[in-house]
Amino acid sequence: MSGKTRQIIQVVLGVVIGALITLSVVRYRDAKHLINTRYADWRKLNLVLDMVEKNYVDTLDREGMTDAAIVAALSRLDPHSVYLPPQELEASQEELAGNFDGIGIQFNVPNDTAIVLEVIPGGPSEKVGLMPGDRLLKVDDKVIAGVKFPQDSMVRRIKGPSGTKVTVTVKREGEIIPFEIVRGKIPMHSVDAAFMLQDSIGYLRLSKFSRTTFRECHEAALKLKEEGMKHLIFDVRDNSGGYMDQALLLSNDFLSQGDTIVYIEGLHRAKEVYKADGRGDLQEMGLTVLISENSASASEIFAGAIQDNDRGRVVGRRSFGKGLVQEPFFFSDNSGVRLTVARYYTPSGRCIQKPYDGSRDYAYDIYYRYADGEVFSADSVKLDTADVHHTRSGRLVYGGGGIMPDVFVPMDTTRASDFYIACNKKATQMRFASAIFDKYSRRLQAIDNFRDMDIFLNNINLKVEFSQYAKTVDNIHCTEAEWDESEPYLLPQLKALISRYSRLGENAFYKYYLPVDYTVENAVKLIKNPY
Repeated sequence: MSGKTRQIIQVVLGVVIGALITLSVVRYRDAKHLINTRYADWRKLNLVLDMVEKNYVDTLDREGMTDAAIVAALSRLDPHSVYLPPQELEASQEELAGNFDGIGIQFNVPNDTAIVLEVIPGGPSEKVGLMPGDRLLKVDDKVIAGVKFPQDSMVRRIKGPSGTKVTVTVKREGEIIPFEIVRGKIPMHSVDAAFMLQDSIGYLRLSKFSRTTFRECHEAALKLKEEGMKHLIFDVRDNSGGYMDQALLLSNDFLSQGDTIVYIEGLHRAKEVYKADGRGDLQEMGLTVLISENSASASEIFAGAIQDNDRGRVVGRRSFGKGLVQEPFFFSDNSGVRLTVARYYTPSGRCIQKPYDGSRDYAYDIYYRYADGEVFSADSVKLDTADVHHTRSGRLVYGGGGIMPDVFVPMDTTRASDFYIACNKKATQMRFASAIFDKYSRRLQAIDNFRDMDIFLNNINLKVEFSQYAKTVDNIHCTEAEWDESEPYLLPQLKALISRYSRLGENAFYKYYLPVDYTVENAVKLIKNPY
């Protein structure tokens, strides 16, 4: 190598090294500035709190101020990133975990007294002898009947850690009976009902995506399959969502190998694609999914996967529009933050999340849908025609705010007779059902099949009984014409409310009520006449 060449190389190396040093210095300076800026931004909050603590006129509630500051900070993000104090975090985790500590009953409050609707099999209440129809009078020494005691407060008093005792005093057929109950772990079911609707059509209603959802749905669907089900109506209307993994497992049961279920992506989360493994037991099952404006999150993942893969029809009204993935972060004081870390996208690439930019009040979106007429007419649905996607077969679907069903079913407004409205305002139907239970409690509690329930209900002259009850108890009078107008949908409702006091429980309620459910009616028609 000549001396001149060596000199050229040295010059080039000097320039390169100098450039690298300069670049490193610039990057270091920029990084240091970024760190200092971030530190200054976050430190301001601590400085303000410190200044308040040293100078404020009164004693401070540090915990309350800290919580308020966290809530205020998170409110600047999306609507679903939230801070949960210890009590709220525990309740929220418990609701989705699939079990809770308590005594194992379900009740409602038709008048001013809670009535036991169901005693969960194997639970603490069943073991000591509590029965459907029992009126709850006291929890320990606290009177809860006839005093307008808040229902959520009743629940808090009844629930408690496993192993602790509570005395529940009930009224049964005029007798006052105290029960000492040792609380225990109570399973919470996410499947509200599962039964054969007619012929070869099965029906399954899912209320939430808890830790036990897939197992419950899978077992219920296989049982219906054994009973002759060829087509399943899967109802996720008003399902507010829950665990994403349960939506993945549920979708996997219906989809073929390699079908995309959903993918997620965020600024700090790399794209993750979830696909079906082809091992599902229901890949050949006919499927219709029912959604409503209150179907959200995990239920939208399921409906979107079925729709985009052309696996089944989606029927109902545009879903809620929650396409954000939350991740929990826990603190040592048992509080936590549920933070949005990514968005999820359906197989066709739709982000289902509706806008939250402040152009319209996010919390009142459902109200606006009613006000704008969207729930009553498909023509009033505001589709984002700039956000167009295609299903596997090439059908158009739209992003930007919820799952738009394949078949729109408007809210049914034909049932608003004056008599029906007056009864609804006073919950006459619910209180009538409890009165019928009082009258026929032993017979109702012995019924465990729909044939016997049909016989029982047909032997009651519900028209006469209910009309007389409404008149005597609530001063609501019914003419013959008003009864004729109300009967087609009022009678099924009464039968549903009465039958849930039997051993058939919620299955009976939906079995008798669904024949006048307009969305289910449309779904059945589509199954029988697909074109």
